[in-house]
Amino acid sequence: MQNFVYHNPTKLVFGKGTIAQLSDLVPTGLKVLMTYGGGSIKRNGVYDQVKAALKGRDLIEFGGIEPNPRYETLMKAVEVCRREKVEFLLAVGGGSVLDGTKFIAVAAFYEAGDPWDILAKNAKPTRALPIGCVLTLPATGSESNPIAVISREATREKLAFSTPLVYPTFSIIDPETHYSLPRRQVQNGIADAFVHVMEQYLTYPADAPVQDRLAEGIARTLIEYGPKVLRQPRNYNARAAIALCSTLALNGLIGCGVPQDWTTHLIGHELTAFYGLDHAQTLVILLPAVWRHQKRAKRKKLEQYAERVWEVKRAKDKAEAAIRKTEEFFRTGLGMKTRLSECGVGTERFEEIAARIEARGLRLGEHKSIGRKEIVEILKLSL
Repeated sequence: MQNFVYHNPTKLVFGKGTIAQLSDLVPTGLKVLMTYGGGSIKRNGVYDQVKAALKGRDLIEFGGIEPNPRYETLMKAVEVCRREKVEFLLAVGGGSVLDGTKFIAVAAFYEAGDPWDILAKNAKPTRALPIGCVLTLPATGSESNPIAVISREATREKLAFSTPLVYPTFSIIDPETHYSLPRRQVQNGIADAFVHVMEQYLTYPADAPVQDRLAEGIARTLIEYGPKVLRQPRNYNARAAIALCSTLALNGLIGCGVPQDWTTHLIGHELTAFYGLDHAQTLVILLPAVWRHQKRAKRKKLEQYAERVWEVKRAKDKAEAAIRKTEEFFRTGLGMKTRLSECGVGTERFEEIAARIEARGLRLGEHKSIGRKEIVEILKLSL
């Protein structure tokens, strides 16, 4: 296990009826901009709960933040923040709304050039608006981490940035607000959380038994409760389990002191940028292909994963058995597609995707052994 420092300043407020606590959590006397997406919060009652909790506050709104939040839309919100002298941001929605709000928070004060440089050129912001969150869709873990992923339509790019400046000061998670989520969003959320765990866990042994057991526990919980949530959308205990798994999957804890991969995510971002596929759908398709391509390097952890998560005790090839079990979970347990060909994607742009990743100077994987050639091979394994 490597040395590490773990610091997470986000206050999690979890459980039924917790949106009412906004009146205490949002500082008084500040101008607040509430950000949200396509309007589902107005249909499921969350909007009314937020407005009631903040009655009498200086509150303005910005809606329309997309899944895979777009730079072009977010810059309009930045203009609002600057014009209205906004002092606090309240993200109400899923991970995309929160990611977008994190970008708004740093872009509002960024004057060293184009705020896109924060993503494209790794420019370092020095100031951000404080952020609070009401999470309505568990998936990305953005409610308890300093990471955001933003898309730019003009250049068909999807890039990430990370800065401690954008840790939410608080995040409210009421599993009852998840009851009305569309099935596709629930599937995507479970898959996203599962792959987050695997990106940090399934690398090579690092003498980190606590992190391994935490990761395995989250994975087993998602495998058990994911299908249950899909069958029983109003099962509070199942919703709560999935919500907490999603937060713990990417709040930094299970990744402390261990090697991490993220190949699946980085290639997946390009598939979303080029083809408009749901983020989680790209992950479900790519993860087994990455594992098969890297089976030799990952064999020990694949075998551990097979035994501890899937209880595979006897198999000629435990690593392959684990990969097949994972594909079966995605396809049968969650009802998701597991091949690019099922999504209408062929080989035409594979070289372009690989070249684009290479052009950013990136070598992927826990060993930094995956380059342009290997990316194309992984994509072909995903067909």
